[in-house]
Amino acid sequence: MTESKSPRRRNLLKGAAVAAGAMSAPMVSMAQTTSLRFQSTWPAKDIFHEYANDFAKKVNDMAGGRLKIEVLPSGAVVPAFQLLEAVNKGTLDGGHGVVAYHYGKNSALALWGSGPGFGMDANTVLAWHNYGGGKALLEEIYKSLNMEVVSYLYGPMPTQPLGWFKKPVAKVEDMKGLKFRTVGLAVDMFTEMGTAVNPLPGGEIVPALDRGLIDAAEFNNASSDRVLGFPDVVKNCMLQSFHQSGEQFEVLFNKGKYTGLSQELRSIIDYAVQAASADMSWKAVQRNSQDYADMKKAGIKFYKTPDAVLRAQLAAWDKTVEKKAGENPLFKKVLDSQRVFAERALQWQNDYGVDFKMAYAHYFGKKKS
Repeated sequence: MTESKSPRRRNLLKGAAVAAGAMSAPMVSMAQTTSLRFQSTWPAKDIFHEYANDFAKKVNDMAGGRLKIEVLPSGAVVPAFQLLEAVNKGTLDGGHGVVAYHYGKNSALALWGSGPGFGMDANTVLAWHNYGGGKALLEEIYKSLNMEVVSYLYGPMPTQPLGWFKKPVAKVEDMKGLKFRTVGLAVDMFTEMGTAVNPLPGGEIVPALDRGLIDAAEFNNASSDRVLGFPDVVKNCMLQSFHQSGEQFEVLFNKGKYTGLSQELRSIIDYAVQAASADMSWKAVQRNSQDYADMKKAGIKFYKTPDAVLRAQLAAWDKTVEKKAGENPLFKKVLDSQRVFAERALQWQNDYGVDFKMAYAHYFGKKKS
């Protein structure tokens, strides 16, 4: 009987050895890679496009080969201001831009960035968006426009300069009649101040300045402004402004593509947005401060925007939003929500916050002789 069972025993041992070998061999993933084609609204050389790639890399790394986002620069598939429609239609699977670029479809969209935001900085606007009702309002606006997209807002931007001018701005009257580039509701605010506004996309601004098609322009920050070539054509930059003091980035997904992803991959996207938001804000401090210092060394003149101009912005903004709120119920709904959140959040923030300028002056102010 022992001899009759030995072939069977040998087969069992052979099968066990094969199984053990398979277990010890490297595991080969059978999961299929989902590839998504994104486009940013920024030129490839801009730090903003770098931020878009940073976000994509975080998703790609965490997805472990199951999801891959490829980011193309502005204009690769569609012009910057057509991103929303392209993502909605599925021409693109997603995109990276700002909500203000969709301002022409509903004026309320510009409230995510344009204007003083009742005193909220960009991080506080993001707090309102994520925890104070802004996210639901943005979804309501997109639904009213029949835009089948999923939107994530992230990345609090530093306060944007008033812009680059051929001559420094000394008084409110200097803004009147200027051919000036801006976007979003800032268009209406500056128009109210008597400025002739042209809402050019980012890649077209410096060429227009160079050819004299516009007299002055704002874009965003020291790093972007420098790499886009503003210092090459204009030598005066006015710092501080309320026109876009609380803006952030938007990552868009085609809704069908997004909902077709597994819950695990959607969670990866959720957390990649949060990680990218923090990383972007830290990188901005490093890069913007260095580029600001380098431009000063190169002879670019920076001036503080006069308080009279800032107060004129606030007055013009109040007239602008009063008009828009009367024309657009969704605009009023967003504005009212921001007002309630800002009054409470900024009471806490202003009361608890210390004056960091005092500490800076203590350590780095000019030494008394």
